[in-house]
Amino acid sequence: MEALSNLAHGFSVALTPLHLLWCAVGVTLGTAVGVLPGIGPALTIAILLPITYQVDATSAFILFSGIYFGAMFGGSTTSILINTPGESATIVTALEGHKMARKGRGAQALATAAIGSFIAGTVGVVGLTFLAPVVTKFALLLGPAEYFSLMVLAFVTVTAVLGNSIARGFTSLFFGLGLGMIGIDLQSGQPRFTFGIPELLDGINVILVTVGLFAVGETLYLAARHGAQKDEILAVKGSIWMSRQDWSRSWKPWLRGAALGFPMGALPAGGAELPTLLSYFLEKRLSKKPEEFGHGAIEGVAGPEAANNAAAAGVLVPMLTLGLPTGATAAIMLSAFQGYGINPGPQLLTSQPDLVWGLIASLYIANIMLLLLNLPLVGLWARVLHIPKPYLFAGILIFAIIGTYGISQSFIDLVLLLAIGIIGFFMRLFDFPTSPVIIGMILGPMAEQEFRRAMITSQGDMSVFITHPLSAALLGLAVFAVVTPHILRLIRSKNRNAPF
Repeated sequence: MEALSNLAHGFSVALTPLHLLWCAVGVTLGTAVGVLPGIGPALTIAILLPITYQVDATSAFILFSGIYFGAMFGGSTTSILINTPGESATIVTALEGHKMARKGRGAQALATAAIGSFIAGTVGVVGLTFLAPVVTKFALLLGPAEYFSLMVLAFVTVTAVLGNSIARGFTSLFFGLGLGMIGIDLQSGQPRFTFGIPELLDGINVILVTVGLFAVGETLYLAARHGAQKDEILAVKGSIWMSRQDWSRSWKPWLRGAALGFPMGALPAGGAELPTLLSYFLEKRLSKKPEEFGHGAIEGVAGPEAANNAAAAGVLVPMLTLGLPTGATAAIMLSAFQGYGINPGPQLLTSQPDLVWGLIASLYIANIMLLLLNLPLVGLWARVLHIPKPYLFAGILIFAIIGTYGISQSFIDLVLLLAIGIIGFFMRLFDFPTSPVIIGMILGPMAEQEFRRAMITSQGDMSVFITHPLSAALLGLAVFAVVTPHILRLIRSKNRNAPF
């Protein structure tokens, strides 16, 4: 009942004209950037971070969440119409959705994606409403040793999940940890890694690094690849209304996708890529027409799209209650919290009730807005794909430079922005994931403080991380996450080389 009363208070915040306007702007902008290949929610929020500090925190996070949810909706459009996923989580949607579009059923593919996103997104937000207070009560029981071990687990699992190589993932993570250590040490008061530059005594602003990696670096990478291949944009033909058979083949995948997506998104190793893949394979196994998979099966669009949007709501659970980001967009939103002087964690729900519950209530409203935006206006969103890419790249760079300079009006910050942008370009070029950099930079100093607190309370006894059962279990899971891929790789290699 407490969650319902808090949610009612959240609706009183979210239904004000100003917050409704921010929500509408967020979902519209999010749908547009989701449609455009390569221009995802992480990049968009990174660009807007310096600008949105002029508004209150509740309005800013309603805008950011609208962009996040909108991009999840819009990503299916580009996957279906041009076979180019706008988000990594919509890769699976392209497998069947583009085949449907080639058969002249692109409208039905977009319809099942939009309706499934609405249903699963709503299920996910309901889960967030009732799970967040439970996780908060659990988090209040954690001590310094448990928090440090939980952050180690987040480092390991997120780094292992993001990217194709664990070695590259950990390289990116340690780069982020190094950036987070620059500045004055809070414990000793001594400068670290400042190289005698006074502007670095306060550390490098995480917003600057975020904009550099995701806006400048990503834009340079996309511009370098521009023209490498010509995208064929398929027209949306016929009515968007689904037949009775389409409905009967879609509603179960919607529910199964939501059931897979939300809990996996809420895990410290969360994200939407794994549940969408699992949903696809599950639907293929359960389908009465498995022979259609690979040739345009509607279940292969309905299930993964539902899993994708439910996972998006799940990702917000560890971010709001534990302060743990489990993906690029969550990491950037966490950096925005820091920019407002707000520390996400167990106290957030009680210290910032207007922000948290207003944000959760706005997600219900955003889902309704997105359904109304995506179904009737699907033809309009398809036209967004025709915007010339050079104009987009130039606009992103201009916003990034103006926004960064507006934070501190420092020439050094512009030099750092360019340097980090170039590093981000080479990271994308050589397939180093950029999200672990932000996660390491944000959680690194927090993990350091929790480690020091654990050492102080235990009087320097390192065994505190093993003698506390929960801390030991979390560290054990971290070791398991690192070792398991290597064991599986060895087993596969032995099976491949075994004589028949």
